[in-house]
Amino acid sequence: MTGREPLTAVVTGASRGVGRGIAEGLGEAGAVVYVTGRTVKGTEADVPGTIDETAAAVTALGGDGIAVRCDHRDDTEVEALFGRVAAERGRVDLLVNSAWGGYESLFRDGEYIGDRPFWEQPLSRWGDMMDTGVRAAYVSSSFSAPSMIRSSRGLIVHVSYWAARKHIGTAAYGIAKAATDKVAADMAHELRDHGVAVVSLYPGLVRTERVMQAAEFFDLSNSESPRFLGRVVAALAGDPDVMRGTGQVLVAAEVAAEYGVEDVDGRRPRPLTLADA
Repeated sequence: MTGREPLTAVVTGASRGVGRGIAEGLGEAGAVVYVTGRTVKGTEADVPGTIDETAAAVTALGGDGIAVRCDHRDDTEVEALFGRVAAERGRVDLLVNSAWGGYESLFRDGEYIGDRPFWEQPLSRWGDMMDTGVRAAYVSSSFSAPSMIRSSRGLIVHVSYWAARKHIGTAAYGIAKAATDKVAADMAHELRDHGVAVVSLYPGLVRTERVMQAAEFFDLSNSESPRFLGRVVAALAGDPDVMRGTGQVLVAAEVAAEYGVEDVDGRRPRPLTLADA
């Protein structure tokens, strides 16, 4: 997408999980990756991972990882992030909206409440998912789009999930993911004439830190590493004909099969469908 110059990417919510894996996969492809999130060295968190560690991993894998602490609920911080990218790199080629919220307070008095009906959920769950997820993706896209329009090229990836189409987890989660898909579709419509592609990307079961903490409850036989998602995104970003998929929901494992992408263990996970998601 960027010729001889390294790809300039921003990956939000990349302290850990899918965001970190995507950043690492882009590092393998030699990209300059701005790694954003709230967790820095010395921050207490219930799962391991910091933006500093992710940035170091990106660099070790052959890219250039740059950690930028950013609370994506704060528009001023987001604007400053993209201002810095513009000053240092002159453009944004790829934005991956992976930041998400609502996984906090899944336990009450030691009991898991994440699968309870919406009226028994904390009202904060709605705000956390819509603000840290959907709204944050909208704001980051708004700040990155002008740079892509000037270049007449670019890719925005919204990390979504099958919960947009069927009930998985909580009502708030499904509503937020459905909104994410709509954000991607409508942005794609408005950016199409500028040569900028926008997609929703559905991972399968990803072996994130949270999933592995509860590995005994999952069938991991067809699971994906977080970095698999990064390799898929790198393949999309490197496709000169990426506009053919704009506005669509893409299943990561299907994209991987098309581009010949393998997971870190050499396998190619089977794409999930709505029936087995």
